[in-house]
Amino acid sequence: MTRVLVVDDEPQILRALRTSLRGAGYDVSTAETAEAALTSLAVDPPDAVILDLVLPDGRGTDVARELRTWSNIPVIVLSVVGDETEKVAALDAGADDYVTKPFGIDELLARLRAALRRGDQPTEPVLELGALRIDLEKRSVHVDGKLVQLTPHEFELLRALAHNPGKLMTHSALLREVWGRAYGDESHYLHVYISQLRRKLEPDPARPRYILTEPGAGYRLVDRAS
Repeated sequence: MTRVLVVDDEPQILRALRTSLRGAGYDVSTAETAEAALTSLAVDPPDAVILDLVLPDGRGTDVARELRTWSNIPVIVLSVVGDETEKVAALDAGADDYVTKPFGIDELLARLRAALRRGDQPTEPVLELGALRIDLEKRSVHVDGKLVQLTPHEFELLRALAHNPGKLMTHSALLREVWGRAYGDESHYLHVYISQLRRKLEPDPARPRYILTEPGAGYRLVDRAS
């Protein structure tokens, strides 16, 4: 049975998540502090973590960063509405996704299933999303069977997204991966190149199907029509 560690210091949220996750077929363990979470993760690693960003003895960001020094298990952070800076910091620290409080349990379960699927599947050299086909090994991109010419930076940006299909990639993570660490704050670069990619890949660039924007955070590569 897939086991999920829920880290939160609010008793009502722990109870609700324990009940909902068990009802969905998961084995659930809980922790109320950062120290207890790290101990549980080290002693008896779960298959996934649902992690609150605000804990009595530390930040969920620090837990995610420490966890990533030895494990790649999926981490979904719970973020308070409006806490964009902390949310992005957690994603940059290694969290896979986020859900904003207050949240719907169906959305959380869907995000959890997606994160677990990504963790189970190795990255493939060819990614197909609807009419979009990305061959990472051959560095080729086709839409409706037609080859699309991309500049080197456009392809590297698309490849960064394709290596993490469905996962939110933050502005700073994409900038560092494509342009290097010196460009972590140059978000206007992303806006320009994302717009160029959408013009070349999207059926309707004004209503993206593949490259979706998460306001204030980053971008996801998905097939919204599926």
